[in-house]
Amino acid sequence: MANDKRCVESMARPEPERLAAGEFSSWLHLTRRALRFKNIDVRVPCRECVACCRSSMFIHIGPGETRTLERIPKALLFPAPGFPKGHVLMGYNEKGECPMLIHGKCSIYEHRPQTCRDYDCRVLAATATELDETSMAEIAARVQQWKFDFLSDQARSEYSAVLAAADFLRKHRNTLPPGTLPRNPTQLAVLAIKIYEIFAEPEEGTGGGAEGRRPDREILQAILQAIEKSESCDP
Repeated sequence: MANDKRCVESMARPEPERLAAGEFSSWLHLTRRALRFKNIDVRVPCRECVACCRSSMFIHIGPGETRTLERIPKALLFPAPGFPKGHVLMGYNEKGECPMLIHGKCSIYEHRPQTCRDYDCRVLAATATELDETSMAEIAARVQQWKFDFLSDQARSEYSAVLAAADFLRKHRNTLPPGTLPRNPTQLAVLAIKIYEIFAEPEEGTGGGAEGRRPDREILQAILQAIEKSESCDP
């Protein structure tokens, strides 16, 4: 009887609304460009969603974001650990919400921090990242709704490489020196987007390529080199 009841409840529960995440290959390359240049707003079709504003996140704000800093009370800011002087973090309130979220909307949207402009929870969908933290339950629900379109073999191949990169990073989290890989699941997903080409299938006759065709040692070395290159390009 209990099993029958669960089956009925499962059948009665509506499927989550599917949201168009965009064509995968286009999204991937635009996202990588935004990550590289850091000052390109990511156009996320959020609609009315404010899940990221209610997920107990610390928001980094750089010293050059003067218009943003002018609109946030100084009492809400504190020095960002590990960053040069002038970099600050904004915390969250007792509900886990951004203090700039007023009546369910961002009160400084036109001057929101670059961190907020860059955030795109589709990276979690693209990398099949699971969020176990209770504080991120709303984001997890949103991630399950995203649906990418794959209009070419290239898009499907790139998606496979991104998944392979994310899976490899998760499995080898403790293989690399401490501090090399981010612990934050979103940051780890972003790193997978940055290095996915390491896991791309090689062109016919070129050799090398995806996981399974190269020793883990070589892949780890390639990841370290990619991280170093990425950090050297940071402003």
